[in-house]
Amino acid sequence: MLTFAGTGYSPEFVANFDAIVRRIGAGEAIELIDGSDDVCAALEPSGDTHCANATVARRDRSALLALAEAGVPVAVRPFVVDGERLVRLRAQFANGTIRAACRGCEWSDLCTSIAADGFAPSVLRP
Repeated sequence: MLTFAGTGYSPEFVANFDAIVRRIGAGEAIELIDGSDDVCAALEPSGDTHCANATVARRDRSALLALAEAGVPVAVRPFVVDGERLVRLRAQFANGTIRAACRGCEWSDLCTSIAADGFAPSVLRP
């Protein structure tokens, strides 16, 4: 969500994720879960089982661990990504602190370039 700039797996995925990211930016609380979630919901009707892949589950666990180690309250459910938290998360993403889940991801280079551009192309705004 930190680097989402309107690109994704399919038009349905992009529309769904755009709506989710905009709700988060408007202050809606989020909950980090293990397994298929609202982000994956757009892929399910098309038969895309990408979210059920073992690699996705490993990345999700890696991301949760990195966030917990970075002091993000992943145990607090749900929580809000306010302006202060967004600034901290973006700084940690840009410096690599919370990038463990990015290893091997096809979107890693795009996310890196968005972070290098100060997250300017990103949809998420507090």
